[in-house]
Amino acid sequence: MELLIITGLSGAGKTRAADICEDLNYYCVDNLPAALLPRFAELCSVAGGRYEHVALVMDVRSVGGEAELREALTALDGLEGVIRIIYLEASPEAILRRYKESRRRHPLAGSSGSIRDAIGREAALLTPLRERADLVIDTSGMSLNLLKARIRSLLTPDEEAFNVNVVSFGYKNGIPPEADFVFDVRCLPNPYYENALRDLTGLDTAVTEYVFRDGEAQRLLDRLTELMAYLIPLFEHDRTELTVAIGCTGGHHRSVAIAQALADALEARAFSVSVVHRDKERAV
Repeated sequence: MELLIITGLSGAGKTRAADICEDLNYYCVDNLPAALLPRFAELCSVAGGRYEHVALVMDVRSVGGEAELREALTALDGLEGVIRIIYLEASPEAILRRYKESRRRHPLAGSSGSIRDAIGREAALLTPLRERADLVIDTSGMSLNLLKARIRSLLTPDEEAFNVNVVSFGYKNGIPPEADFVFDVRCLPNPYYENALRDLTGLDTAVTEYVFRDGEAQRLLDRLTELMAYLIPLFEHDRTELTVAIGCTGGHHRSVAIAQALADALEARAFSVSVVHRDKERAV
């Protein structure tokens, strides 16, 4: 019996993760109280193979308190079978934006508390689960396809081809924590200082032409492509993915243009590539 616990911050994507697991033929249960977790696992293990792969979503409403949660996790250690935890998190800015878009109420946001305060309290309550997690995923700028790839890399590693994740970001918003390699392209001309380009992104032709206009960006891209084409095969034997982060100041222009071009170049060499522009939609 395999029990997969999907948990993490509210607004970080637990429902999407559960949907992905359901597509992988996991029996999914939502919001089981932590106190019932050991008994639930026991029932699944003696069900005669009926529930071989179970995914359980746990959010802060089902925790009941840190002591109760730690007790439940300790009880799981004595059970037979594979027990794994996926913990989803996101930046406060990303979670705030998602709650604003959905117009839903954060489970810990009282009448006088802000969502940002609630996020901090929630993270503290879920610390035992994060400490035990087999996979921690920051979904701040992550596409659904990339989330699928990350979860599949844990659950079905033998079925997944090696994937290269290219992420553009802005240094002022922090380096992506999942990055294996980080490259700084702030050395290139900055379109931000051109009024006609400031509100565009590195996916717009005018910005791309500006970044690549003097040939230096192309020479940088060629060397990055050759370096990654050399490095990727060296990592394929012991992992299923590699994350390459390309950063500029704000994550709107130079990093987006170079990350997209790098992804296209690697894909042209028959590598499996996903690309995420984490900070592209943030305010300039």
